[in-house]
Amino acid sequence: METAAIKSGGNTAREAERATVISEALQDAIVERRLPPGMKLVEAEIGALFDVSRTIVRTALQELSFLGLVRIERNRGAFVAKPSPEEARQIFDARRLVEPGIVVDAIKRASDENLARLRKHLQHENEAMNRHGLSARRIEIRASGDFHLLLASIAGNLIVQRFMSELIARSCLVIALYGQSGASSCGHDDHIEIVDAIAARDAAKAVALTRHHIDHLEADLNYRSGEDIGLRQALSL
Repeated sequence: METAAIKSGGNTAREAERATVISEALQDAIVERRLPPGMKLVEAEIGALFDVSRTIVRTALQELSFLGLVRIERNRGAFVAKPSPEEARQIFDARRLVEPGIVVDAIKRASDENLARLRKHLQHENEAMNRHGLSARRIEIRASGDFHLLLASIAGNLIVQRFMSELIARSCLVIALYGQSGASSCGHDDHIEIVDAIAARDAAKAVALTRHHIDHLEADLNYRSGEDIGLRQALSL
């Protein structure tokens, strides 16, 4: 009996790990817009690609549903979320409420090592900007979102950090769906100025720059849509 219970627990842990692998792969593809908004995510197809049961796939899709990246409809299945303009506005309103506080806390906690991490990430952003093509655009968007997650990590509040993970994932989807391609370099310049203000321990300036940056990102939205590709191609499998 005890051995059976241990095996059952081990199987459950492995299934949870597999579900996490799938949800992370799908999240990356959604955020980078390799899986376009509105695309149906067929459980059987995903299960075949990852060689897992549909139960594990459902768990992964539920995780993405909690993040707001997947919409699950009864009797119809799961679809990549397609945020409306109103949802997009609410996402950026939430960021305006949360991120100024994150920057203030980051200033209080930022060590020389933290500042070095931020500077290194700015270099990564710059490298992404110098690439060309649609995939480069997706990498830029992801790198820009990761900057804000790094700030949340430095701020040190795990609850806020988890909330920011959801906001940034959904923001990346909105930007990839509706954003114009010309704002990336300006966004990178905003990040540089924010890091400089953090390094100078100038909270008022850092907060003002953060709000301006979020306003700038939202102002770039033009509510366009794009092309569709297959699931296997999107997941690079």
